[in-house]
Amino acid sequence: MSNPQIRRDRRGVLGGHGARNVGGARDVRGVRGALGDRGQAAIEFTGMVPIILATAVLLWQAALVGYTFSLAGNAADEAVRAGTVADSVTRTQACREAGEKDLPDAWDSTIVCRTDGDLVKAEVDLEIPFLFPGSLNLGFTTVPGRSAAVRES
Repeated sequence: MSNPQIRRDRRGVLGGHGARNVGGARDVRGVRGALGDRGQAAIEFTGMVPIILATAVLLWQAALVGYTFSLAGNAADEAVRAGTVADSVTRTQACREAGEKDLPDAWDSTIVCRTDGDLVKAEVDLEIPFLFPGSLNLGFTTVPGRSAAVRES
C-alpha cells in the first residue's frame, strides 16, 4: 500500500544525523541537531541586559520621585503645624525648623513660611535626586509641597 520511494524520502528528511535526501543533498537539520542551539540563550540574555537595566533604573527613579513627593508634603504639613502654634516673633524660624526636622540630609530643600491674614502657609520645594539620594541632583527637577492652616490664638 505504501510507496517505498515515499518511505525513503521520509527517512531521509526525518531520519538521523547525516541522512541523505532523494536529491543527494545533505540534511541540514542533522548537523544542527548535533550542535543544538548552544549559546542562543546567552546571546538573547546579552541583548536583553540593557533593556532590563534601563527598566530597573526607570522604576527606581520613579520610586524616588514618589518618595520625594511624600517628603515634601509631610515637611509642609509639619512646618505649618509648628507655625500655627508659635508666636509671631519666632513663627518663621519655628516653621522652617519643623519642616527640616524630618527631612533626610540627602534631599536639598527650600522652605518658605509666611502668614496671610489668619493663615500660616508653608511652601517646601525639594530637589529630586538622580538614582542615589545625596549623590547627584539635576537641579531642574523640584517637587513642591504646599500647606496652610489657621493660626492658633
